[in-house]
Amino acid sequence: MKNNTAKNIARIMLGTGLIIAGVGHFTFARKEFQAQVPDWVPLKKDDTVIYSGLVEIAMGTALVFAPVKYRSTVGILAASLFVAVFPGNVSQYLNKRDGFGLDTDQKRLMRLFFQPVLIFWAIKSTKQKRLAAL
Repeated sequence: MKNNTAKNIARIMLGTGLIIAGVGHFTFARKEFQAQVPDWVPLKKDDTVIYSGLVEIAMGTALVFAPVKYRSTVGILAASLFVAVFPGNVSQYLNKRDGFGLDTDQKRLMRLFFQPVLIFWAIKSTKQKRLAAL
C-alpha cells in the first residue's frame, strides 16, 4: 500500500507538472518555449509550441486520470514524449539559447542530465505489477 501511494503521488505530480507546462505553452511561458524550438523543425515556432502544449496537456491528463490497466502504457508514452523533446534541449544547449532561467552553458548542460530522470519518473510511477496466474 505504501509503495502504491508513493507511486500515485509521483504519477500525479508528474501529470500535474505536464499540464501546467502545457498551459504555459499557450500563456505565461509561450516565448520561453519558442526559444527552445530547434531551427530544423519544419513548422513555425509558435505552431510547434501550440501543438506540443496540447500534447503535454493530454499526456498530463492521461497520467493523472488513466485507469490502472492503462497506466503502464501511458507511462511509456510519457517517457517517449521526454525522449522526443530531448533534441530541443540539446539544441538549446548547442545554440546557447536562454530560456526558463537556463542562461549559462552550465545550466543548459545540467538540464540535459535531468531528462533521464523524467523518463525514469514516468516509467517508474506508472509501472504495474503483473498479476500472477491463478
